[in-house]
Amino acid sequence: MGVLQYLILGADGQNELRALVSYAVWTDKRDLADPKHVEATGWDRETMRRCWGMLDETSRSFSMVIKELDGELTRVIAIFYLVLRALDTVEDDMTLPNATKLPLLRAFHTKLYEPGWHFDGSGPNEKDRQVLVEFDKVQAEFARLPEKCQVVIADITRKMGAGMADYAALATPEMPVAEVTSIENYDLYCHYVAGLVGEGLSGLFAGTGKERLFLATQLTLSNSMGLLLQKTNIYRDIKEDVDDGRGFWPRAIWGKYGFDSMKELVDPAREKDAQWAANEMVLDALRHATDALDYMTLLRNQTVFNFVAIPAVMAIATLERCFMNPAIFRRNVKIRKGEAVQLIHKAVNPRDVAYVFRDYARKIHAKVPKDEPNLLKFSIAVGKIEQWTEHHYPSFLHVFGGAGGAQTAIDTSTGDARAPLFMQLANDARDKAAAARREQWMDEMRAKGLIKPKGTAEEEKKKLEDLKQYQENEKLPYLLIIGTVFGVLALIAGLGGLVVWVIVKYADDGRR
Repeated sequence: MGVLQYLILGADGQNELRALVSYAVWTDKRDLADPKHVEATGWDRETMRRCWGMLDETSRSFSMVIKELDGELTRVIAIFYLVLRALDTVEDDMTLPNATKLPLLRAFHTKLYEPGWHFDGSGPNEKDRQVLVEFDKVQAEFARLPEKCQVVIADITRKMGAGMADYAALATPEMPVAEVTSIENYDLYCHYVAGLVGEGLSGLFAGTGKERLFLATQLTLSNSMGLLLQKTNIYRDIKEDVDDGRGFWPRAIWGKYGFDSMKELVDPAREKDAQWAANEMVLDALRHATDALDYMTLLRNQTVFNFVAIPAVMAIATLERCFMNPAIFRRNVKIRKGEAVQLIHKAVNPRDVAYVFRDYARKIHAKVPKDEPNLLKFSIAVGKIEQWTEHHYPSFLHVFGGAGGAQTAIDTSTGDARAPLFMQLANDARDKAAAARREQWMDEMRAKGLIKPKGTAEEEKKKLEDLKQYQENEKLPYLLIIGTVFGVLALIAGLGGLVVWVIVKYADDGRR
């Protein structure tokens, strides 16, 4: 960012500027060369140092979060990323004929076990071609990984390469990049290039012991996590892909708005129809949001959670930034750096991430125009995110830090109808706990002989039964009570009459 941009940010977005400064000053970044980390990072080996360098060159954003992963997982994921980056470079290379590309894609997983193998046949303009040129270094480090991690990486590479080859085989001279036709084909393509990445990551998280073993079996959630990120990138990169002769938006979406090819989407004269197609791409991406949130609730390792959550919040923020924004047809639209840093600070636990999803979903819904063809579907999609968030993390519960860690309190000022109900439940639980403490204190007093020992449960039950039996057998003497009452009343009347008689008698004697 230039000086002018910082000045504008300071005037219009003080919170974002504060986040940038705080991140730059206070965020601790892992030193890969630190002796205490060398065993995990492999920095003492020239081949691994070069792998870290290639990681920085291919993606600084992913490099940042990969380097913060716990223990040896940081090195495992770095190699996994470089292997898939090399495979993706082969697929994206428009200069490679299918006679070369397809066999290489299908056999790429075998190259992981060929020491010294590298490939220098990529086009000179392929930005990540260097990963292929120096793939022998990646292979050398792959061979050092634990066998169970090698198995996961090789299996995902095999499946991904086969899927990419199947898709690339559909290309023709007239259409160098095969067209995605239906939503089902779109989901399948995204599964090959991103859903499998999610499955592989889950396998590596579990395989290194950083997460529970069952995470490796959560294939649907892992796939959805990858699809959310991939579909966001495909949606955002429309201008770049069209300029490069590629197109991944499914015809099932843009075809219904009267377009014959994806090139027509960037025609300024048809911007409104293109916008409806773009909006439907966002709608399609949003259907993976709740699965992604479900996946993140399964994670227990903080560094793993950060690794997964940061790209996820960036994705939902990108969808909101690009939604109803015609600039995506003219350039690549990205979220601001200050906003990105704020999101990084929030991506620390499932609750805060869910609130980020909810807030950005609300912003998307607020932008939906009244003449949007999918107006109702947008309301449903956003409503699902709202419902998921409110179900898992009710808004009337206030979470705050304390001496003993995070604590939860009921916020009665929200006006939520559930707050009084939960307040009553909380009070009942508190009274029950107090009664238990009192009983515990009484037991301690009995143990010390300060009060009469409490009988056994059977004895107490027998006393209650005897008392009940006594009350049933001993009928109240109703006649005696009634007689007594009338006798008392008669006595009071007699005494009253006597007093009157005495007064009258003495009054008469006095007059005589």
